[in-house]
This record gives sequence, structure tokens and C-alpha cells, in this order.
Amino acid sequence: MRLASFAAAAVFAVVAPVIAFAQDVTPLVTAQWLVEHAGDENVKIIDIRDKIEETDLGDLPYIANAAVAPYASAGWRTEVDGVPGQIPPTEQIAALIGSLGVGANDHVVIVPWGTDSSEFGGATRVYWTFKYLGHDAVSILDGGWRQYDAVGGERVAEAAVPVAAEFPVNVRPELRATTPDVEAALADGTKLIDGRPEEQYLGQSKSPVVRIEGTIPGAVNIPHSKFYSAEYASFALPETIAALAQGAGLAQDEKNIVFCNTGHWASIAWFALREVGGNKNTAMYDGSMAEWAADPARPIQ
Repeated sequence: MRLASFAAAAVFAVVAPVIAFAQDVTPLVTAQWLVEHAGDENVKIIDIRDKIEETDLGDLPYIANAAVAPYASAGWRTEVDGVPGQIPPTEQIAALIGSLGVGANDHVVIVPWGTDSSEFGGATRVYWTFKYLGHDAVSILDGGWRQYDAVGGERVAEAAVPVAAEFPVNVRPELRATTPDVEAALADGTKLIDGRPEEQYLGQSKSPVVRIEGTIPGAVNIPHSKFYSAEYASFALPETIAALAQGAGLAQDEKNIVFCNTGHWASIAWFALREVGGNKNTAMYDGSMAEWAADPARPIQ
């Protein structure tokens, strides 16, 4: 796989922001970009790293100007009707985002640790959340903390204390596939893409939250790890993503639905195919196999 170097992660296709910004809003920004723009009035950094306090980062573990909202504990996902990992009710998630100081006119930059594709998936899931809620001005720091620290980004002793803002919501249902959408996809031949590791796709293992081994009939597999280099701390380049999509039999701009177990790993594939790769016909099934397999009447392959 061709990937960007550790020292300089790639910047990809421009995403049109909700409002006019001094700088273009791209799905990924480099650490150098963040260092240069961290102090901009309309740039809001959200540090989603988990368990910062348990690391050995010493007295300066935080990112300057960043609000902290850990992916696993801040409330980005919740259980809904027995299905884990769902987006919370609109009012609840909007309140969380507003409490982080994000308003309609802000460019959000999400920062994970950047350790591997699964951990980076926290950033892609939060990014999907912003897009689903109608906020286009959002980016992920490519390589996360690893790249930020590598370029000497400013570290501070305390996390920023954000001033709460009103975060408006304009839900885009086309970005989120439901179980009926997947059932319709099975009937009409819409491509289904399983972003789980190959052994789960093949039914050789399963997540504890999924009732039974296997995948949705007819699904093709692109493991989430193909989209991120743990070695170089960088997301896959557009041409790599195009090759992976082509290898899975997905035509350019072909309608598709990505899934995994709970919509975490699937968000990596969604981000790759839609945001970096440019296929605007990609939706994510956040219920994924946890929801699909819960009903024994639904087919499993």
C-alpha cells in the first residue's frame, strides 16, 4: 500500500464548508497545518484521546487550545434498543458538541492518538457524527497525536476550558443506513462492504456484541486496517483507496453501504470511500452486525 510518510501526512480533496473560511476545509489536515492554525478564532480542536491521564507524557500531556472529549467516555456513542455503539439522540449529541464550544461557524479538528487503524476509527466515527448532523467544517488530524508531537506541537499542562456554544443540527439521513436500508440493498443488489478483519468476515471469529459468526449475504470485505498505516501514522492516499475499492468490485461513485460490528470500523471505510475517495454514494450502517444478527430471521452468510 502506498502511504504518506510519517513526517508529512497527505492533505486530500476539499470538502465544501457550511460557511466561508479563510482556509479550505479538507477531510485530513497535517500536524504542521494544525500548529499554524491552532490559534485561529474559528478553529476548534477536539482531543478525543482516551486515558490521557494514564500515560507517561509527564506534566504536559494536553494539546494547546484543545477541548478534551475522550471517545470512549464523553458520550459520542450509546446503546439504543439494546444495540451498542449508536449515535445518541440528536438533542443529547448536540448538547455534547455545544459544550465543547463548537458553533455553526467553527472548523472542527479531531485529534486521536493515531496508534493504529482501530484507534484512529474513533476520529472517523466522530467525524461521521459531525457530517451526519450537518456540520461540514470538520477535519481529522492525520496521524493524530503521533504526528502532532513529532513536529513539536505545543503541549500544555491543562486541557482548555471551552465556552459553551449553540450547535445547530441539520440531520442528513442519507449518510446513515438503517436495517430496512440494508434489507433493501439485499433486494436491489446495492454493494455491501464489511470493514471488519478478514477472520470475522469469514465467520472464523466474532465480536462479543454480535450474536453469531458470519456476515451479511453478498458482502465484500475491505478490512479497516487497509486504510491506515500504523507504522507511518498516516491515512491511505486516494489512489490506494481507489485500488481497494476497485479490488472489491466497487465502481466509481457506485452506491454502497459499509458496516462492521457497531459502526466503529465501518466509519474508517466510510471516511476513506466517501470523504477521501470522493464517493458521495457511500452510507454507513451504524447498527452493523450487532443489530443485523440480533434477529435470527435475518440472513447470515
